[in-house]
This record gives sequence, structure tokens and C-alpha cells, in this order.
Amino acid sequence: MRFNVSSTSLSNRLQTISRVQNSKSALPILDCILFDLSGGVLKMTASDSETTMVTIMDVTDAEGEGKFAIGAKQLISSIKEISEQPITFNVDSNTFAIEINYQNGKYNLIGQNGYEYPLPMGMNEGARNLTIDSQVMLGGISRCLFAAADDELRPQMNGIYFDMTPDSLTFVASDGHKLVRNRIFSIPTDNPSAFILPKKPALLLKTVLPKADGDVQVRFDDRNAEIRMTDYVISCRLIEGRYPNYNSVIPTDNPFRVIADRLAFISALRRVSVFASQSSSLIKLHVDQGTLTVSAQDLDFSTSAEEHIMCEYDGTAMSIGFNGPFLLDVLNSITSNDIVLELADPSRAGVITPAEQEENEDLIMLLMPMMLKD
Repeated sequence: MRFNVSSTSLSNRLQTISRVQNSKSALPILDCILFDLSGGVLKMTASDSETTMVTIMDVTDAEGEGKFAIGAKQLISSIKEISEQPITFNVDSNTFAIEINYQNGKYNLIGQNGYEYPLPMGMNEGARNLTIDSQVMLGGISRCLFAAADDELRPQMNGIYFDMTPDSLTFVASDGHKLVRNRIFSIPTDNPSAFILPKKPALLLKTVLPKADGDVQVRFDDRNAEIRMTDYVISCRLIEGRYPNYNSVIPTDNPFRVIADRLAFISALRRVSVFASQSSSLIKLHVDQGTLTVSAQDLDFSTSAEEHIMCEYDGTAMSIGFNGPFLLDVLNSITSNDIVLELADPSRAGVITPAEQEENEDLIMLLMPMMLKD
């Protein structure tokens, strides 16, 4: 078996799909990349048994067909050191001895039988389909991913919930302290359905979607999903279980409304957070007529900081505490110039939304407060 391929293209594809692999695999062959040459097209696969990522690229001067697997770490480390040029793979189909020739040298490796590589199971007959623009999907995942949980007791919270209704497609993530709900009204669904995408494939999508063009095709059943893009296909096991009723926890009657410049708020938070207690990361917000005061203190070291920023607010003066890193995550996931912070009292969740929603979207972020000592 023989074929030629671009060193740079191969290196980029290998580095991308290898992100799916674990540092320690239960099956030794899962430390390898599967190569499948057929009809002048090279298909490469990486997997951790739960999630599988596939990419396809054209090759030249192909002779023969077949499958073989090569250890990912050594292959990627060696290929990325070769400058852009054609490289040639010569594979012995009987012994799986592999010779990689490039302009000034060659590598000799020993591969494994590619037919022993475990591949994901197919879909059930009742699998459903979803078509979504790649950049819309990237936005939905990017805004929600930070809020997904890491909870062994509630595994259904450890991913992004795709809720498809006749009105919209909704991305949801929550860990009990923060919640993101991003509705996309341009993607209604005739047959309501839902699934929970685990964090790992969501992270992989966040990596590859910025370079994707056109639509993403999602096919899913009760246990598995296949997400097909221009250059990559991701297959994964879905998280089983019933996702909580997220709408029931979003306050609808917070009477106090603060409008502030998002970037000024973020800058003040970053400066003040340096002085917050390392154990609690507590940030205190105090709103009064036209002023938002951001403050923090660390009683153990007798340090504190306070900063004032202008805002639109004409309600009763009040104070509320939030976890600083959580609040920064929320503000960084919004793209509008101004944000709206809706409050009720220091013990109830704050609702943060963009002052101007994106077209055909409704983004709401909820953050639970922390108790203030004074």
C-alpha cells in the first residue's frame, strides 16, 4: 500500500483528531490513529471508545487499499517537524511495517492491524436529524459550555442540552450555580425532541467549528449522535437521563434593573478580584442611583479593593454577592456592548442578558448569589 500526502495538511488533521484521545486508554490500540485508504481517499480516525472523530483527505499516487493503525504520539511529533512538502507512506499490508519518506530522510515505524480498531455502532432506525448553520452552533456551544457541570451524582448536568421545539432550538447548560439558556428562533422543529451532548464532544466542536463552512448535519437517537461537518465527523455516546426543567428556575419578576457597560464591568471585576478571598472568591456589588460599586476584601490578609462604574439604575439601593470567576465567565460569554442585570434581593438569583439580543436569539444567563456577611 502506498500514497502521497501533504505534510502540513496531514499534521493539522492529525493534531485535531488526536484531541479526542485519552492520556491512558483501556485498549492499547486506542492510542493509535486509524488510517483507511480506499479509492484514492484517506480516512483517519481517533477514538476514546465513547467519542470518535474522523477526517477525510485526498491523496495522490495511491496504490492498494486497506487499514492500518499508527501510534498517535510518535507519528504526530515526527510529522509536525517536517516542513511543507509531499511525503510518501509505504505500508507492508502483511507485517504493517511503515516507511515514511520525505525530502531529506525517512521514518520507519511499526503499525498495527487496522481491522482490530473499534468503531462506533450505527444509529437506530428511528434516528432524527437536525441541520444547523456551523456558526450558529458554534455560538450556542461557546456561550453554554462554561456553565456545564462536572457532577458524578447528576451526570445529566454534565453536558449541553439541545431542546428542539416547534418554536426554537434551545441550548442549555447549568451546574446549579449558573445557568445559560440560548434560544435560536430561526431553527424550529416539527417533531419536538432533545438530547444531552457531553462536554468532550462539545469541546471538540468548539475547536473545529470556527474553520467550518456551511451547515452542520446532526443525526441522533436515544443513545448516540453523529455530527457531520465539511472536514470532520464526530460520533459520541449521549448522556442518558432526564434534564431538569430549566425554565422553572429562571426568575421572571426581578424588579430591579441595572444597565452597565460590559467591558468596563469586566475590567473592574478583574482588578478587584485580585483582592478577593481565595477561599470564597466573593465579589460584592452595590447598586445605587447611577453607580455600580464593585468591591472585594480578604480579612485574613487585611486587603480590600473597591471600584465605581457608571450604570443606569434608579431603584432602591441594594447589595448582592457573587462568585467572581463565575461572574466573569458570564460576562465574557456575552458579546453586546451593554449588559442588563436584573435583581430582586440578595438571596435570589441574578439574571444577566445582553442589552441588545442577536437577531432571532434570546440569551439569558442566571447566576446564584453568595451570602454577604454585612
